[in-house]
Amino acid sequence: MITSKQRAYLKSLAQNITPIFQVGKNGINNNLIKQLIDALEARELIKITLLDAVAADKHNIANEISEKTNSDIVQLIGKKLVLYKESTKHPTIELP
Repeated sequence: MITSKQRAYLKSLAQNITPIFQVGKNGINNNLIKQLIDALEARELIKITLLDAVAADKHNIANEISEKTNSDIVQLIGKKLVLYKESTKHPTIELP
């Protein structure tokens, strides 16, 4: 679990990154989760776009993705979700 100070720092870093994944009408599947885990290992901080076609509530989807990837939700604003997970092999983001 990250602190509010760490969350604020990660939010500032996330402003400059572009979304690399989209969750659409197909929702969350095993392939998406595997790709998210790989991306979190490589980048530590990722942004995801939740498309209008998503049937479920965006908070439920964010929580499900966070649980399945063992990551922390940094921010959920509108249709953008930001996740953080410290890399086990090459940590690059140093939290305050």
